[in-house]
Amino acid sequence: MSTEAPEGGSRRVPVVLITGAGAGLGLALTRRLMAGGRHHLVATAREESLGRFEEAGVREGARLWIRAMDVTDGGQRRRVVEEVDRELGGVDVLVNNAGIAFRSVLEHVNEGEWLEQMRVNFRGPAELARLVLPAMRARRAGRIVSVSSVGGMMAMPTMALYSASKFALEGAFEALWYEVRPWGIRVTLVQPGFVRSDSFTRTRFTRQARHGRDEEGDPYHAHYREMHGFIERWMRRAWSSPEEVARVIERVMERRDPPLRVSATPDAWVFAKLRRWLPRRWYHRLLYAALPGIGRWGPAGRAGEVSG
Repeated sequence: MSTEAPEGGSRRVPVVLITGAGAGLGLALTRRLMAGGRHHLVATAREESLGRFEEAGVREGARLWIRAMDVTDGGQRRRVVEEVDRELGGVDVLVNNAGIAFRSVLEHVNEGEWLEQMRVNFRGPAELARLVLPAMRARRAGRIVSVSSVGGMMAMPTMALYSASKFALEGAFEALWYEVRPWGIRVTLVQPGFVRSDSFTRTRFTRQARHGRDEEGDPYHAHYREMHGFIERWMRRAWSSPEEVARVIERVMERRDPPLRVSATPDAWVFAKLRRWLPRRWYHRLLYAALPGIGRWGPAGRAGEVSG
């Protein structure tokens, strides 16, 4: 994408702000855009994660800023965006990538764990969008790209909190798509499915979920045991890598009129088609039947029936 020239000057270099840029997809996107040399990048991560940039060989330069920012901290969000507004003329592309995932059945969640999941995956991206929008509206141009998930269009057992946060993100940013389009601002939700990485090892368990995972007598023990193995197998064998998803995001940034939702991996595309084509009752029965070891779930290992 290009930006309008300031008063009588040359074109601005488009400024891209990336959250969660110290690892995984965020780091892959940072490296990809650095290699392209067509943007000024502002790569952010939490203070305690900044050392990852040095370990990855990513260092500040003329077109790369590295800044500490916890997306849940309002002061840090404002400081970074105000610095970009003041020194670089504003953010042209916001990439909401930072996120966390709790693994837990719904019954094993307390209020603090709900709030932490929502602060990182939903409120942080929404607040950052609010901060960058005034400058985008003034320029009548901008991109807001938020990394959602297949978990934002379909839910899996033991991932209730994560899916709730991504469903919320999808709803809010779908509304935003309508709200800011008159100013030439484009909003896109990028939906990866399984990505080949070790990110599943960083999934957090709630306090009660850890008990359910470790204690065979817990009613949900089979849920955790079977789903953990299922997710690990799919993550290790996934067709797509973080670098491939980063390429999808770059293409979204460059499109003149990108769609609201983009499937970023082949399995995400398949699940989206299934959800659209199958009658809802069949869709849920199919997915339920496909759950790993479902016959061993529930009391005395008897799986319940699905209805409606």
